[in-house]
Amino acid sequence: MKRWLAFLLAIGWLHASPLRAQTSLTDSLRALLRTHATPDTTRVQRLHALSNEFLATDLPQAIGLLRQELALSRHLHYARGEGRALISLGTAARLQANYPLARRYTAQARQLFTRERNRRGLAQTYLQLSLIESVPGNNMVAAMRAALQGISYAEQAGDRVTQVQLQATLGGIYVQLGNYTDAIPVLQAALKNGRAVGDDYVVASALNYLGNTYKLLKKWPRAITYFQRSARLNHQLGDLKSATTDEINLAELYAQQGDYAQALAHGRTARALVQANHDGYNLPGAELARARAYLFLAQTDSALPLAKHGFALSQSAHDNLNLYNASDILAQAYARLDSFKQAYHYQRLGIGYRDSLSGEETQRRTSALRYGYELDKKQTEIALLTKRRQLQRQQLLGLLAGLLGTVLVLGLLGRNMYLKQRANRELNAKNEHIAQQRDELNQALLALKATQGQLVQSEKMVALAALTAGVAHEIQNPLNFVNNFAEVSLELAAELEEEVQEPARDAALEASLLSDLKQNLRKIHQHGSRAGDIVKGMLEHARADAGQRQPVDLNAVVPDFLRLAYHGLQAKHRDLEVARTLDLDPHLGLLHVVPQELGRVLLNLFTNAFYAVQQQAAHLGPAYAPEVQVSTRRRGKLLELRVRDNGTGIPAAVIEKIYNPFFTTKPAGEGTGLGLWFSYDIITKGYGGTLSVNTREGEFTEFVVTLPAAPAAPAEEALQAPAAALGWAD
Repeated sequence: MKRWLAFLLAIGWLHASPLRAQTSLTDSLRALLRTHATPDTTRVQRLHALSNEFLATDLPQAIGLLRQELALSRHLHYARGEGRALISLGTAARLQANYPLARRYTAQARQLFTRERNRRGLAQTYLQLSLIESVPGNNMVAAMRAALQGISYAEQAGDRVTQVQLQATLGGIYVQLGNYTDAIPVLQAALKNGRAVGDDYVVASALNYLGNTYKLLKKWPRAITYFQRSARLNHQLGDLKSATTDEINLAELYAQQGDYAQALAHGRTARALVQANHDGYNLPGAELARARAYLFLAQTDSALPLAKHGFALSQSAHDNLNLYNASDILAQAYARLDSFKQAYHYQRLGIGYRDSLSGEETQRRTSALRYGYELDKKQTEIALLTKRRQLQRQQLLGLLAGLLGTVLVLGLLGRNMYLKQRANRELNAKNEHIAQQRDELNQALLALKATQGQLVQSEKMVALAALTAGVAHEIQNPLNFVNNFAEVSLELAAELEEEVQEPARDAALEASLLSDLKQNLRKIHQHGSRAGDIVKGMLEHARADAGQRQPVDLNAVVPDFLRLAYHGLQAKHRDLEVARTLDLDPHLGLLHVVPQELGRVLLNLFTNAFYAVQQQAAHLGPAYAPEVQVSTRRRGKLLELRVRDNGTGIPAAVIEKIYNPFFTTKPAGEGTGLGLWFSYDIITKGYGGTLSVNTREGEFTEFVVTLPAAPAAPAEEALQAPAAALGWAD
């Protein structure tokens, strides 16, 4: 008999104070509510405390107080009070077996506490939900899920009391599911923890759960001990309804052990408690407990009316469990009175009720009962004996089926373990293979980086050589002038010296020689200063802080780098003349860039343009007129640079690859394919600009660079970095 679950889970939990009959406390709370009628949170708390006092004794009055508490809490926007009122209203509905209403109140409380992020409130809400769903006939899976969620919230909130209550609830769910192995340690822990936190209701419930567990395990002495301890504690708490349930369980236990006098005594005690407390819920169980005791004592006349009364009460309450017990008692009683038709009727009803509870009834049992009814009255004992043998055979078959099922489950578990181990071995092998591939890729990456470094260094050295040639050519011009004018000046000085030594000196000639000599010296000074400026710019670059952005006038630096690139071309091809056209926007503005990086980009673009026209000249011959055009424009907040040549153009098949590192169309030894890659990286990633190309193979190539203009800074002067100041180029 499992009525203990339906009742004990409905009593004593989710209340801030014990549900004892405390008249003085009740009167005090009533007086405070009358004298202090201010609608504030204090009144909410007093309404809640008073409603707790009536939950176990006067549900209608408790519900009225709780509705007042709920209305006032909502008026005050007092979320905590509203949540507690909703949970207590759910408890009241659950005590009245109105589970849909209980679920509705609980759902409202859960929404409120979720919105308020109140973990303690959520823990109590899930406790309530677990109690609702764990009533026999409801959803045990949902009950367990709610209990586990509630324990998690209680742990997060540090709510030890609610955590212990949920622990006891979880133990009760295990018992209902027949999982006694897990139920016993959980309930023992709940018993210990309930004593630790001082929650006697949890202790009483845990004792009752353990009693029922050992009762179902048919360990009668231990079950009796736990029920006796539970009954004593419930009497001390004033929870007489739960004490009544304990007495009914004790009556059934003693009857099963054959101690019918004790069974009858506890049944009478349960009946007296029912009458004293007007306990309609436990009344059918009390009647049936006494009826079974009278039946075992062979007092059929006394057992029959009690069983009929219990049957009628259980029908009104739709309690299939009590209906099954009542049908079983009535069937045995009528059989002893030789009223086999009535015995068969109640036996058949009992089978139906039992099937609705357990779902394990078979057609063979129904056939056996029907066969027993059709036999002659004189063959009753033979029919009953046949029935017992059939039941034993079914139990044996059920045991064998259970054993076979256990073997199958163990086999499936073993197979799953084997498959899991095999999958783990395969996974480990794959992981080792992946690790080996990763190591190989790392080694390849290191080798690639080393090769890349070597190529970059090689490219820089080649570019540096080209730049050095250009710088040398630039310095060579003033040096040639200095040398030439120095030689002429020496000749003029020698001629003047001869004239001075002549007896008849020509004053006009001397003046002319001196004039020419002064003019030559001015030319020497002019070209010497030019060479000095170049050297000075190189020294200033050597002292510059590499990587620091500065305001730069693009129009000022473009001609220098164009000239540098052109000298680099003439160092290799002295006879090639290239027309250079500059179209520079006078209102261009400044760039805020690292000068060395900008020079690197410009020199690379100009060098590529001169290379393209040199290749086209070699292909077309004297009829070809090579030309490189450079223009700048202001486009709103952007500065645009265009470099156009009428050279060989870029083939359509490789246009998408020109910005890839290490890709080049130049012959082996003339380029590494890093120049455009570096330029693209500097323009796009370094400054957020763009580098695009328009080309037609055999006709022209035009590179377009756009860069953000520098913000206005009148106090700063633009850096006009001469091309010779750069120590590298691509």
